[in-house]
Amino acid sequence: MKKADTTKKTPIRHDWERFESMTEAQRHEAALGDADAQSVTPDNVRLMRRTPQVKVIRRALGLSQEMFAARFHIPLGTLRDWEQNRKEPGAAERAYLVVIARNPKAVSDALQPQPA
Repeated sequence: MKKADTTKKTPIRHDWERFESMTEAQRHEAALGDADAQSVTPDNVRLMRRTPQVKVIRRALGLSQEMFAARFHIPLGTLRDWEQNRKEPGAAERAYLVVIARNPKAVSDALQPQPA
């Protein structure tokens, strides 16, 4: 690997002396003033979407990615994107994953071709 192909690790810069010199009240006030460190309120929680953990569901069923994708008719690339957090399942996909997690046999049975 060439040096030009690697990135340097950014040094972590914390002003620990300043932090240690602050009282608990000052630390709390500083945290409240930080836009990136806002508290989670009950109203915020209601707005959050819980995304089913695809990899956890698949592993609980003891299936490989290929087997899970084939059994539940999910494109393999889509499954991999979800598991690697490259894409997030939409509302319909999240609902489908919840149903798979709760009753995988029923979903699998429903997707089997019916004899003519």
